[in-house]
Amino acid sequence: MNRKLKNSELDRKSVTEFKDSKKTPLIIILDNIRSLNNIGSVFRTADAFLVQKIYLCGITAQPPHREIQKTALGATDAVVWEYVEDTVTLSRKLKKEGVYLCAIEQAEDAVMLNDFIPEKGKKYAVVFGNEVKGVQQEVVSESDTVIEIPQFGTKHSLNISVSCGVVVWDLFTKMSL
Repeated sequence: MNRKLKNSELDRKSVTEFKDSKKTPLIIILDNIRSLNNIGSVFRTADAFLVQKIYLCGITAQPPHREIQKTALGATDAVVWEYVEDTVTLSRKLKKEGVYLCAIEQAEDAVMLNDFIPEKGKKYAVVFGNEVKGVQQEVVSESDTVIEIPQFGTKHSLNISVSCGVVVWDLFTKMSL
């Protein structure tokens, strides 16, 4: 019989230990995210997989905010984040710094997530878009590639925080090999 672990048995890092930890060479960019709960959930995902940084862009709200904190559960204290008003400008800046930019979107010539293999030694940024409109077309056009999450049901639409969890987990496992 399996016994659930107590919180004290989970070997959690302190905020200082997290900040001092080697990070996954992965950046998350939130492009005009409306839901504060989605933003908080993305912070928790970033914390879980040692993401290097989160950029909050456009209308995306910033911590500290009660609704973000409700789902982030303190991850905003550990994960490095920065607000940048314009996602396109940020995308161009990161690309000049050698970051490989990936829009997470359904688009022509998109690479399915299960077929995308990150290169060792390369830093990646993944862009997640607005809950209704998705990633801005100009950002999609600026991206080095577009990655699509394969879906097989009737909706072909996932919540942004779910999409982030799927993509970050997938890339984390591939980068850790």
